[in-house]
Amino acid sequence: MVTDPRPASAESGEDRVLTIPNVITVVRLSLLPVFLWLLFGRDDRASAAWLLAALGTTDFLDGYIARHFDQVSELGKVLDPIADRLLFFVGIGGILLDGSVPIWFAVAVLVREIGIAAATLVLAAMGASRIDVTWFGKAGAFGLMMAFPLFLASESSLDWPVALAWVTGLPALAFSYYSVVLYVPLARQALREGRAVSGAAA
Repeated sequence: MVTDPRPASAESGEDRVLTIPNVITVVRLSLLPVFLWLLFGRDDRASAAWLLAALGTTDFLDGYIARHFDQVSELGKVLDPIADRLLFFVGIGGILLDGSVPIWFAVAVLVREIGIAAATLVLAAMGASRIDVTWFGKAGAFGLMMAFPLFLASESSLDWPVALAWVTGLPALAFSYYSVVLYVPLARQALREGRAVSGAAA
């Protein structure tokens, strides 16, 4: 009986670096400075809004490709969440500085994102296993990444009704905070599982 010496991750291809989702993620990161340049350097809110909306949409595109076309990689599992957080902080922070979104709304979103990022780091340091994003978390993130470009578009030459931003943004904000409640038992379970695996390995 011949034993394959390769680790399971190599056999499944998860050690790959050059994958379509990873390329999309790197392109998204590289376009964040372009968004800031359009918004502050060119004072072109319309183009900045279109670009940010496109970047928010591609967040779900790379995940879909990774899952459905066997393109999941260890690098992608690390790189994609980083890109998501940077997209939120840079995009929302830029629009907040521009004054195109109500301060309370942007702060509410940023507080939630900072809290999730901090909790993720703490759980990882404590040895918790990976927590999958819930449906409410995905829906909230998608809605917010559409709402902020709409806020920006309403203050641009596009002159879109600001009501479109509120119709998208308020439910998305509610979904995102409700997902935090759902993550509490998931975090406890992930911590127990991670410690159990560490104890078994020890």
